[in-house]
Amino acid sequence: MNHWIAAPIILPALVAPFIVLAARYHIGIQRVLSVAGVLALIAIAFGLALQAFDGTITLYQMSDWSAPFGIVLVADRLSTMMVLLTAVLALFVLLYAIGSGWDNRGWHFHALYQFQLMGIMGAFLTGDLFNLFVFFEVLLIASYGLMIHAGGNARLKAGVQYVLFNLIGSTLFLFALGSIYAETGTLNMADLANRVAQIGPEATVGIRVAAVLLLLVFAIKAAVVPLHFWLPSSYAEAPAPVAALFAIMTKVGAYAIIRVYTMIFSPDLAATAGLHGYWLMPAALVSLAIGMTGVLAAKHLDRLVAFSVIGSMGMVMVSIALFTPAGIAAALYYIVHSTLAGAALFLIVDLVRTGRGSLTLTPQAVLAGNALTAAMFFVGAIAMAGLPPLSGFLGKLLVLNASYDSPQMVWIWAVVLGSSLISIVGFSRAGSILFWKAHSVTPEAEAEVMARPHALSYVAVGGLVTLLVAHTVFAGPVHSYTTTMAAQLFAPQPYISTVVDTPGKLSIPKTGDH
Repeated sequence: MNHWIAAPIILPALVAPFIVLAARYHIGIQRVLSVAGVLALIAIAFGLALQAFDGTITLYQMSDWSAPFGIVLVADRLSTMMVLLTAVLALFVLLYAIGSGWDNRGWHFHALYQFQLMGIMGAFLTGDLFNLFVFFEVLLIASYGLMIHAGGNARLKAGVQYVLFNLIGSTLFLFALGSIYAETGTLNMADLANRVAQIGPEATVGIRVAAVLLLLVFAIKAAVVPLHFWLPSSYAEAPAPVAALFAIMTKVGAYAIIRVYTMIFSPDLAATAGLHGYWLMPAALVSLAIGMTGVLAAKHLDRLVAFSVIGSMGMVMVSIALFTPAGIAAALYYIVHSTLAGAALFLIVDLVRTGRGSLTLTPQAVLAGNALTAAMFFVGAIAMAGLPPLSGFLGKLLVLNASYDSPQMVWIWAVVLGSSLISIVGFSRAGSILFWKAHSVTPEAEAEVMARPHALSYVAVGGLVTLLVAHTVFAGPVHSYTTTMAAQLFAPQPYISTVVDTPGKLSIPKTGDH
């Protein structure tokens, strides 16, 4: 049994309390421990991704108890890719937090950061729906602490709103789990796939209700309209490094939809036939339209970026809602792109705040470090708006190509192309106000009053921008890999066999066996 699968969860779970107990009053030691922990996470995640590259599915059974009774972690292409993406993102966000001093503006930033990573890694690796709920709650607790880091009434208000919406999601999640367990007697995903497939057409009411509830829960996490209201204020008011790390949080919801609705409630399953197309595609299209319209209407730069995240999640969900191998492959490529682009833009927002003092989109004095910040904003805006030559443009082409045979093709193309035009206008408007019209307001020398961002902050943002460029340059190999990943998802039998048929210490008859 490969114990390394548990390492991405256990490592931050050990680093966090050690920071609290041994380095509580020593910010320098906290920084060293936190960076070392994240670097170790990257190495472990890379090893797991390399192991899964050829399609190998690896199982870890806690205490060697077999599924569905034991706690299992499963590493396949999808989960290891998401773990590696999270670890790499965490490094650059952490470097920015250190360089900008955000980590020293409140208590326990690094401990909460590690707990947040623990929750995210656990959500990607777990093979059990109940433990997915547990890791969602770890995410909720840690993310609330990070969101109100450094205090402030606006931040506290946004944090309360964030918690309330996610508590609603947690309540629905418990209802869904209860319904699923009542219908099937298990919550292990592989075992569920077998049992749900055996449910006859006369007994599908309960399982359809559970499937709808789960879809609502994951849609809240993914900020899909009309369940997106928590995101703009929460992300805009959160500290910049926290908002940047939250770029992966919405992807947890997208990941859960992909995992559950390709393996357990697959599109060809009679018990949940037609469930995916009833509202997921319309909601995704509306999310894309509203998100990019918010980019155009925003009066503050942080709100503009927050709405662009809603729009990018709309694009991801449009591709997922096709529920075809081509659609899932395009969605996975776009998930990597939107995570990197969203995180970079949130950090650039903080560079603007540091050099300008205000995020209001009105002409003001030239901000400190104007040229470098403007160049990074230009690249980030091109990426998020989907202009060539960066990966956002390639990702949108993949989504449009995947939808070519869909009955909703006309709607998809119209909304994707229309929202792209709107986002281009919105980002162009913001960039011209921040970096061009400023020259006509006050002399450039007045900008020296504001502090210039720390060099490490530019290194962190530059790292994310470099990854975006690499994601574009290697788009062919990356898309080929996401295509094989999608093929593995739509042929889940090896995953199911690995989890359910692996022997362990405990052997108890399934429900209905004698």
